[in-house]
Amino acid sequence: MADISAKKAFTIFSALIVWLALLIQFKVSLKLANGDYVATIKLLLSFFTILTNLLVAICFTVVSFLPKRRIGIFFSKTSTTTALTVYILVVAIIYNLLLRGLLSPVGWARVSDELLHVVSPLIFLVFWVFFVEKSGLRYSSAIRWLIYPMLYIFFILIRGYYVHNYPYPFIDVVTLGYTKALINASMIVIFFWLLSLLLIFIGKKFPGAKERTLR
Repeated sequence: MADISAKKAFTIFSALIVWLALLIQFKVSLKLANGDYVATIKLLLSFFTILTNLLVAICFTVVSFLPKRRIGIFFSKTSTTTALTVYILVVAIIYNLLLRGLLSPVGWARVSDELLHVVSPLIFLVFWVFFVEKSGLRYSSAIRWLIYPMLYIFFILIRGYYVHNYPYPFIDVVTLGYTKALINASMIVIFFWLLSLLLIFIGKKFPGAKERTLR
């Protein structure tokens, strides 16, 4: 039997975990929406948590099975994986510091909640630490990495204007008003930037990716 690299074994396992988490969340949300697939998909895609975990799942999948294809090369880039690490860590940090306790999910909803907000971020952080070569990181990339969260905020504000509903309380214009919501959004963007700079700093100090082989 051919040797399987530690990196590939890890990314395949991780892909299965994150896809499973997304599937469980979809089934839970579908049940709450009385089987309305369109409404469920629209709702889930309004959450930064879901969008980012979807990117993480795609990253693990293409790195595992399509490493030499254009999409695999893109998701294997140091800049891409580090940006994704920032995004998924923000998911974990904001949820566990600000949002945990606002709802009390039970059963499968609790399972998906923990997988998406705790397990997935930890798995991707481990991937970044041990399997990503980080020597090529540049501080200037931190600004470019803000495009995704800023586009998300713009999307949520436009969506909320029409549906009068916002996925997160700290950007809920209906409750807070535009001024407070935009201040909160700006603080979150700054947090993204600072975390990006921190990871770049760490990456420059500890650049090596450790490749292992499982036999």
